[in-house]
Amino acid sequence: MEKKPVYFNPIKNRRTFDEISTEIKKMIIEGIFKPGDKLPSESEIARQFNVGRQTVREALRLLELSGFLRVHKGGGGGSIITNTILDTISKSLLDAVLMKNISVAELTRARSDIEKLVISQAVENATEEDISILNENISKGSKKIARGVQAFEENIGFHILLAKTSKNGVFTIVVESIMAIVADFLSRIPQTLEISTRIMGEHKQMVDAIVERDKERAIKLMDAHLGFVDVRFKSSFEEIAGQKKIHRESKSALQSEATRT
Repeated sequence: MEKKPVYFNPIKNRRTFDEISTEIKKMIIEGIFKPGDKLPSESEIARQFNVGRQTVREALRLLELSGFLRVHKGGGGGSIITNTILDTISKSLLDAVLMKNISVAELTRARSDIEKLVISQAVENATEEDISILNENISKGSKKIARGVQAFEENIGFHILLAKTSKNGVFTIVVESIMAIVADFLSRIPQTLEISTRIMGEHKQMVDAIVERDKERAIKLMDAHLGFVDVRFKSSFEEIAGQKKIHRESKSALQSEATRT
């Protein structure tokens, strides 16, 4: 079935690329444009909004930075609607940590508080299907470990699945963003199969507590689990921060040498 053409209303203020981005964003949120859809060409958008193409480019750039679309250059390119807002949030959080606007202690404390709320809600709201999905995640990870392969994706994915089990969309968004940062740091340090095995076992204990609807036990298990993994997270951050410091010092030394010569 052929899609009906979408028409934009002309913008009276010729300067306002933000008005154009707001209008397109509204159409994305309302489902008029969906992930994977391609926007009309720059010239067509400019014609319908009654603005110049440069104004349209600025509006599209703003939407791209916000995670609503990707602009592809060249033949066959164009503006494709995406759903990468969570990636944008995660990157902003990661940058804030690296720039020390947010401390590692603040991040780990926030994660601890949020994930204990998550598992509390999961105990109340988990369905049989949710339990099956969580157990499938653990089974897949355990099989990897048995083959001598790290279960990194399953370890990270478990916490996101748990957030979805809470049936609270805000928890899901926040946990996905935090876990993206955790994954970024932990992927940079070695992880033994023994550590993966321990983590997988702790995940299984949490699922068992959810099945038994034992909220107090589930929260205690999550608290102990995060106490273990956060030590590794902090260690990873310190290692990365040290590497960045060495890089900055080396760059500064090279610049000083270049100045002297």
